[in-house]
Amino acid sequence: MAPLDSMLFGISGYVLLWILTIIAAGLFTYRIYKLFRYISLGHTEQGYSHWWRRAFEAVFTALTHWDQLKDLSLKDRAGMTHAMFPLGFSIFVIYYLVFVIIGAGFGLSPSLESGAFYFYYSWIMDIVAVMVIIAAVWGLVRRYIVKPPRLKNGQTIEAAIILVGVILIPLTYLLKTATSISLGYPPAGLGAVLPPASMVLSDLFNGIGTSLLETLNLAFFWINWIIVLFTLLLIAYTRYLHMVASVLNIFFRSPLAKGELRTIDLESAETFGAAAINNLSQKQMLDLFSCVSCGKCMEACPATASGKPLNPRNLIQELKIQLLKTAPALLKSTDKKSSESLPGNVIAQDEIWACTTCRICDEVCPVYIEHVDKIVDLRRNLVLEQAVMPDTAEQAMRNIEARGHPWRGTTASRTDWAEGLDIKNISEDSNIEYLLWVGCTGALEERCIKVIRSVTAVMKAAGINFAIMGDEESCCGEPARRLGNEYLFQMQAAGNIEKLKNYNIKKIVTVCPHCYNTIKNEYPRFGGHFDIIHHSELIASLLEEEKVKMSQTVGESVTYHDPCYLGRYNDIYEQPRRILQMLPGTELIEMKDKGRKSFCCGAGGGHMWMEGNTGLRINEMRIEQAQKTGARVIATACPFCLQMFEDAIKSRGCEDLLKVADIAELVNMASTAERNQK
Repeated sequence: MAPLDSMLFGISGYVLLWILTIIAAGLFTYRIYKLFRYISLGHTEQGYSHWWRRAFEAVFTALTHWDQLKDLSLKDRAGMTHAMFPLGFSIFVIYYLVFVIIGAGFGLSPSLESGAFYFYYSWIMDIVAVMVIIAAVWGLVRRYIVKPPRLKNGQTIEAAIILVGVILIPLTYLLKTATSISLGYPPAGLGAVLPPASMVLSDLFNGIGTSLLETLNLAFFWINWIIVLFTLLLIAYTRYLHMVASVLNIFFRSPLAKGELRTIDLESAETFGAAAINNLSQKQMLDLFSCVSCGKCMEACPATASGKPLNPRNLIQELKIQLLKTAPALLKSTDKKSSESLPGNVIAQDEIWACTTCRICDEVCPVYIEHVDKIVDLRRNLVLEQAVMPDTAEQAMRNIEARGHPWRGTTASRTDWAEGLDIKNISEDSNIEYLLWVGCTGALEERCIKVIRSVTAVMKAAGINFAIMGDEESCCGEPARRLGNEYLFQMQAAGNIEKLKNYNIKKIVTVCPHCYNTIKNEYPRFGGHFDIIHHSELIASLLEEEKVKMSQTVGESVTYHDPCYLGRYNDIYEQPRRILQMLPGTELIEMKDKGRKSFCCGAGGGHMWMEGNTGLRINEMRIEQAQKTGARVIATACPFCLQMFEDAIKSRGCEDLLKVADIAELVNMASTAERNQK
């Protein structure tokens, strides 16, 4: 007898199935509708396109679980077990739709369960069920016995209930199938070799009478289905909604370039930045419901690691709580204005200013949550509407506005570094192949001037026709934008783009990754389309084409630090390493945190000009990692990183053990003898 052919509490099994299913589906739909209305409070974003490609990427990511497996390591193999959950979810959803709702609900089970499809799908279900049970048991062990630091705040009753539910659903399914086999029901009789787990479990019911087996079969069916419906509601009303929201989050990933921030229309914007929760975009709100609360962002964040008040996971959760708290009233309000300010109230100012915008939180998030843009939006509101910012940040922005660069105390001009080098100025000769964008730090900071001089020496050795803008060059605006002063950034961008267009500049070489990212990814939004190359890319190509030859042995062991704005923002990882591997007599030794997981130097997000007194110094933490490699030189390709490491080496008193150099300096050193021979 099929489970639904029986009467329960005087109600037909078919009727009871539909009553329970419709109630659960109704509550689930109502919850999703409410959350959809909450998200609709945010503003829409422009620029979305390639809808079919987005759909394919979202489905591919969900089915292959790449979002869970991309950060798999020997240290943390949680992604492997966690990937079993979406796999099981997908396989079980198909089963319940086809064989329970359609098959059992409409009385079609006899025909649907009599074919080869049901038999082979039972095999798949058996294997997946066992894998999901093992994964869920391991999840309980990790959360409540192993207790890794990033799950410190994840040991909730909610988490335990969902994991127990994840165990019970496949377990009761297996027991239901096992009793069906004992009764001779499908998949029994459909194949010579029955599904293995269910077949083994069916041995437990040998010798039991048919009547009791029927009762157990009925019980396991209803227990399984009630747990499924309960779990469905639990998903909708808890943070486990990320199982659905994360797929949508992948689909609606920001259309902006990875290194580009959202632009404020300064003329039409009613508010600047995120003054209240409904000033976030709809995608930013979707982020809040997609959060797995896995703690990977927290574990990777340099601010958190150094003891500063920022915790990216907590920030997302705090914003989510605020949305759930205020959205009902906002939906009833006619002006849709929230009275509670986000920056300084919901999110503490110290949290907002602690971020280095290194983007590792975005990089490691398995569901593609964007943390940095929210922090910058909070800064924008503090700076542009409340005029609240750290004194040192304010001074840097005043310097940009008044002098065209953020540095204070310098009396040097933008051309002093080039004295005696016979370098062309674009105003004298615009017939060039490349414009060398020197950058504020490269032109004005004594240590970084040596880097610029090395870059020009290498370019000259390769016979490249280039020029500089000299005193006409002004800050690209990147520090102002990351510090929240969108107005100042747009003013700088407009002025620079106009000058570059006036000289008909097409190709630009830059030494600073921050300038590189800004001109490449953010200037196009304002009409500035230029072919820009970082000096690491240029030097790598010059060496490979043998336009620059190195014959002098450097003779040092080197470890390479990936600058955040070169690596995570622009995916330039290999060219600097190829350069170091070509250096004569040089051994490249990698640090523990490298590539896309490189540890920040601490200068990004305006921290190059901000003074922080909380926690450890991020640059010293990175130098400690470099020292552990045993390398004598830490090489980088960013003037900010160079400056931060110089300071850290001095403060740690390890000048005799470790020095820092830009890759251009090392190449110039190795090629000096070759050029002198010419």
